[in-house]
Amino acid sequence: MNGIKGMHHVTAITSSAEKNYEFFTYVLGMRLVKKTVNQDDIKTYHLFFADDEGNAGTDMTFFDFPGIPKGSHGTNEIFKTSFRVPSDEALEYWEKRFDRLEVKHKGIKEQFGTKTLSFVDFDDQNYQLISDEKNEGVAAGTPWQNGPIPLEYAITGLGPIFVRIAEFDYFKEMMEKVLLFKEIDQEGSFHLFEVGEGGNGAQVIVEYNPVLPMARQGYGTVHHSAFRVEDRAVLDEWIERMNGFGFRTSGYVNRHFFGSLYVNVAPQILFEFATDGPGFMGDEPYETLGEKLSLPPMLEPKREQIEQMVRPIDTVRSTIGFKKEYN
Repeated sequence: MNGIKGMHHVTAITSSAEKNYEFFTYVLGMRLVKKTVNQDDIKTYHLFFADDEGNAGTDMTFFDFPGIPKGSHGTNEIFKTSFRVPSDEALEYWEKRFDRLEVKHKGIKEQFGTKTLSFVDFDDQNYQLISDEKNEGVAAGTPWQNGPIPLEYAITGLGPIFVRIAEFDYFKEMMEKVLLFKEIDQEGSFHLFEVGEGGNGAQVIVEYNPVLPMARQGYGTVHHSAFRVEDRAVLDEWIERMNGFGFRTSGYVNRHFFGSLYVNVAPQILFEFATDGPGFMGDEPYETLGEKLSLPPMLEPKREQIEQMVRPIDTVRSTIGFKKEYN
């Protein structure tokens, strides 16, 4: 069985595509690599923030569903997303940056022997930065070369996702027997699972929590998270495997930028399997990546209609000339 290689992307819901763009570009210094629409709801923006070239395993993406209420955090949700930074020193840079920019955070802490810094955005979406200081395993991506963050401190990709679950025994069995992760550590009610080459880019942290009320999806919450697989042939193996275990799946879905499979693995927990390619570089030059509304070929005939439905957002950064911000 060709296994999962690590994290591919996390998709969350925002109250404002404009504020979301500002926060990820100017505060976090992640590169908008694709400005497109939700292929299943074309009046909704879908923004992809990633490393310098939009490599698989580095992107956080957002929907802004019109009129959706704020979500509430609880159990049975993917409740926090991690971003990798190169070192413990980088976390100190980010702590000072968050203080200066008034981003709410919880200070530098240790988790499974690794230093982290948890913070939230304007929607109370939960994130953390995680240090790669002692990390081994899946390689990090390449920081945005022309962004505002000094390269030695910049975000390089996705770290572990956090899943809060009410039925831990079931979820552990699903992670190990179906998805082929291994539980490698435990701290209280938190369990660390790893897959493939391991390390920060191939981990899931599961919190057993039967006490909190059920989470409710809305803006400020995660919609789904995706794991990397090599290509369509491997994705087809996973379709067969998940069907064999009795899960209801989407079957193969062509997302143009990658191929996908969606599976509800537990109540309110949607996992996606996504191929490493073809990626985001096919329809825009590197220099102006993410600056125009990009539509996959199947939506291109509807461009005029779509452009009337989604308000314009100015995402031109190639002319800005960011200065590196050393706090």
